[in-house]
Amino acid sequence: MIFSYQRVLVLGNGGAGKSTFSVAMGARFCLPVVHLDRIWWLPGWVNRSEEEFDALLFEELEKPAWVMDGNYLRTLPVRLAKTDCAVLLDLSAEECLASIRARVENYRGRSRPDMPEGCPERADGEFEAWIRAYRDETLPQVLRLLNGWDKPWFAFSDRASAYAWLESFENRGGGRLFS
Repeated sequence: MIFSYQRVLVLGNGGAGKSTFSVAMGARFCLPVVHLDRIWWLPGWVNRSEEEFDALLFEELEKPAWVMDGNYLRTLPVRLAKTDCAVLLDLSAEECLASIRARVENYRGRSRPDMPEGCPERADGEFEAWIRAYRDETLPQVLRLLNGWDKPWFAFSDRASAYAWLESFENRGGGRLFS
C-alpha cells in the first residue's frame, strides 16, 4: 500500500509518543517533521506570544509536506484545514505518565530532541494533572473536531498498533521501524 499523505498531524496526550512516532513517520515516508513544542517554547521554558507562535505555525502549514506533532487545541481547526490525515495516539493516562517519568529520567538536565535547547526535561504536578484530565477535558474536543472533519484520521490505543499501521505502507525512507 502506498502512503499518499503529504501533511499529517499526530495528536494525543502528553507522553503518548507523538514526537517519537512523528520522527518514525517522517523517516519512513521522507517527510519533514515539525514539533510544535519547538515553535512554542523558547529557552528557559518561556513561551512565545500567541501572535508569534501563529506566524511561525502558518509558515510551516504553507509548506508542501510535513508531519506535525503537538496538541495546541487552540490552533487545531487551522491545522486540520491544511492536513491530509491525522493520527490520534489515544493511550491511557497511566501509560502516558509512565512514559513522562521515563523521559524525565532519560533526559535529566538536558533538552530532548523535539524541544529547543535551554528547556531541560521536566514534569511537574500541573503537567501530570493535565495528562490525567486529558481524556475528560481535551480528548472530547479533539474528537469533536476530527469527527466533523472531511479527511481520514486514524486512532490507536497502543503504540504497537500505530507502528504496525506505519509498517503496512510501502517504505519510501529506506529503513525499517523495528529491527
